[in-house]
Amino acid sequence: MDMGSEMSEHRRTAGHPRGAAADAAVHRAAVMTETDRLVSAVAGADLATPVPSCPGWTLVDLIRHTGSVQRMFSGLLAALVQERPRSRDTELDLPTSDDGYPAWLAASSRVASGVFADTDPDAPMWVWGADPHARFWIRRMLFETLVHRVDAELALGVRPEIDAALAADGVDEFLVNLPFAASFAPRTAELRGQDTAIRFRCLDRTGDWLIRLRPDGFGLDPHPADGQDTRPADATVQASAADLLLFLYGRLDLTADAVETSGDAALLNHWVANSMF
Repeated sequence: MDMGSEMSEHRRTAGHPRGAAADAAVHRAAVMTETDRLVSAVAGADLATPVPSCPGWTLVDLIRHTGSVQRMFSGLLAALVQERPRSRDTELDLPTSDDGYPAWLAASSRVASGVFADTDPDAPMWVWGADPHARFWIRRMLFETLVHRVDAELALGVRPEIDAALAADGVDEFLVNLPFAASFAPRTAELRGQDTAIRFRCLDRTGDWLIRLRPDGFGLDPHPADGQDTRPADATVQASAADLLLFLYGRLDLTADAVETSGDAALLNHWVANSMF
């Protein structure tokens, strides 16, 4: 079974997937793969290279952040925390010089791999998003790593490649969890409207999400049970799964050739201005 068929149900169920164990296995493996790709991308590179998609960061900052997140999330998983941690203190074991960071990042993924092996992905635990199980953190770690792998490649002039099924899953992960991100992405509180809707659609995969902005907040509309999506939208963004993922993370903007838009331009600009984390 390929990655796309394993994840198809996951994307359709908006944060409460069937086949979650299979998805968690895919996510665990992909964390390792994406970390390896990031390490390979920066091997031999000048780690002082600026990362334009992360203003103010260099490659070494990007690597330090990615590995630190992996180690922090691994700590949460190992403890199966049941309430929001009061501290983010984590044993990082940072290298003594910048040239040690690629190997340190590879070691970070091995720390994660060891924790994955000892953790039931269906175990209940505290999360900041929609799915209160250990699998949330594995999936979140994956897309944090994948997007920063892309950032490194862009900084080095390499055209990023993202598996379409994995990208569509990343679109789902972003849109399902964004309504819960206000504690660290306060501008999402501005994503309100008078029952206005934005459709996000993959052009190369099965994938269609309708975000509704209401006076009291925003969130995903449930997908029609019969699979026939005739819900109206005030604006639409569509692209390949990979480009849609990069758009949602601000690595492509509304003017990019790869991104097709229609409908209420002011609504789309409002989304872009307030949806980043």
